[in-house]
Amino acid sequence: MSRGRFIAFEGGEGAGKSTQARLLADTLRGRGLEVVLTREPGGTPGAEAIRDLLLDPEGNDWGARAEALLFAASRSDHVAKLIRPALERGAWVICDRFVDSTRAYQGGGGGLPDEDILALHRVGSGGLLPDLTILLEGNDAIVADRLARRDGGENDRIGGRDAAFHRQVAEAFRRFAEAEPQRFIRIDSSGPREETRLTILKAIAPLLGEHL
Repeated sequence: MSRGRFIAFEGGEGAGKSTQARLLADTLRGRGLEVVLTREPGGTPGAEAIRDLLLDPEGNDWGARAEALLFAASRSDHVAKLIRPALERGAWVICDRFVDSTRAYQGGGGGLPDEDILALHRVGSGGLLPDLTILLEGNDAIVADRLARRDGGENDRIGGRDAAFHRQVAEAFRRFAEAEPQRFIRIDSSGPREETRLTILKAIAPLLGEHL
C-alpha cells in the first residue's frame, strides 16, 4: 500500500484555515479517498488536553519557551498516535496548523530561534513535515471581520495578542514560504470561499497525479 499524503494549512488568525481544511477534506472524500481531518494543537486526547492549557484566555501565561515545549509535546503525541499511522495505511491527513505555526508564533512572534524549534520537532516528531503546506493570507480588514463573526470579538490567549505580534507572525510565515517554495504554496484567501477552494484544488493536483 502506498503512503498517504500530508497537507497542512497555515496562516494567521481568521485566514480561513479551518473552513478550507474542512472543504478540502470533503472534496477528497468525495473522490473515494480516506481522509483524516485534524488540528494543532490537538487531534488526540493527550494533545487536546495540552491545547486547553495553551489557549485558555484565563489560563497561565506560559512564555514563548514553555509554549514551544508544550506545542512540541502535543505534536509528538499527535504524530505518533494519529498522523503517522494514518499516512502508513494510505490515508490523506489534512491538518489545521502544524510545526510552521510554532515557528511563526513562538519563533517569529515570540523571539525563539528557529533552529531551537526545529530541534524540538526532530526530537518529538522525528522531523516530520507536510508534503504540502498551504499558507492562506488574507486582507487585514476581511480577517478582522471574520474574527469578529467567528467568536464575538473574543480570541484565545495566543490569538488575542496585539497587532505588532501578529505582524511578526505573518512576516515569519512569508519568510518560510519564500525559503521553501517546494513545500509551500501561498494563496490569497480574501476572496469568496469557493474561489479559494478551487485555487487550493489546483494546488494539490500534483499530489493527486491529475489535473483538477
